[in-house]
Amino acid sequence: MCSKLWNTRHAPEDVKPALMETLNDLQLDYLDLYLMHNPIAFQNGGSLVPYDSENNIMYADVHYKETWNEMEKLVDEGLVKAIGVSNFNSKQIEDICSNCRIKPAVLQVESHPYLPENELVMFCNEQDIVFEAYSPLCCGDKNDKFPGDLDLFSEPKLVEMAKKYNKTVAQIALRFQVQRNVVAIPKSVNPGRIAENFQIFDFTLDDKDFNTIKSSLPKWRVCVGAKKGPDNKPIIGEDGRPVARDLHHPLYAHYVPKESK
Repeated sequence: MCSKLWNTRHAPEDVKPALMETLNDLQLDYLDLYLMHNPIAFQNGGSLVPYDSENNIMYADVHYKETWNEMEKLVDEGLVKAIGVSNFNSKQIEDICSNCRIKPAVLQVESHPYLPENELVMFCNEQDIVFEAYSPLCCGDKNDKFPGDLDLFSEPKLVEMAKKYNKTVAQIALRFQVQRNVVAIPKSVNPGRIAENFQIFDFTLDDKDFNTIKSSLPKWRVCVGAKKGPDNKPIIGEDGRPVARDLHHPLYAHYVPKESK
């Protein structure tokens, strides 16, 4: 059983109470895995995503290493068996490991054929950290559509592979992950598709196809918390994709410094 520590509960005094609420909700005595959802802390004021009057996120001045220290105590108390992180980059994980007692067991990030995260997978393998891919099918059912979006299920090279192996595009995408020892966690409420997602262990992508997915497809990050404008709608960049709301926050895993005026 796995759950996450949300961004508004990063303050040291909030970490254990947040977990206890989760355990109570799930009627459990412990979790197998507890993940810090994001390296960035939000202010804890009741709202899951707190905004000020100008639609800016209200961040909290809490470093993820402070939060990690409290998560280690949860392991000591037997409330969780293992702890990990989500949406972190390799430098941030190295930062945690430089002075922690318990290193992250899992890194959970977005990964799919348009975002293979090859270097991060290699880093996790070297550090003996399990790499877990969320949205391995590219959030195909997401409601918000933008001009710069791609369509995994009609990607020509993947469609061609699906015909070659007599599989679906979804099965090709999932097979790619498990073939490189990545844990993939697809989401579906359709019983047929759930069963289909397991039918990926009776074939192997050949080297050419594996390397095509690994290195030769367009790049697209789907799961971006969008910065909102005065009209409360996502701000769209020149590439036709939402501008990341945390883009200029120094703890954002894909941080971009603000240009000086």
